[in-house]
Amino acid sequence: MATRNTSSRRRPRFHAGVLAAGFIAGGLLTQVARRFLPPGAVKEFLTTGVTPALGPLSIDLVILKFALGPIALDVSLLSLVGVLLAYLIARSLF
Repeated sequence: MATRNTSSRRRPRFHAGVLAAGFIAGGLLTQVARRFLPPGAVKEFLTTGVTPALGPLSIDLVILKFALGPIALDVSLLSLVGVLLAYLIARSLF
């Protein structure tokens, strides 16, 4: 039973790590495709993404002022492929 509890506690971190690794790998695939694919429909389809952004958020604490952001996430088809590949690799390893 102790092994199961330990495994369930690590599960969210594991999934977050796989998701982060997938987005990094997908971002790398997207940048390589943007750089090396010839202009055309395939390049546009694979590298066009949605970029939701948050910020900038200004915080004024009287003695301390700072701003956070903007924070943006560029999601394209190749970044989703990277997440899928990371999931499949992690699933085959564990």
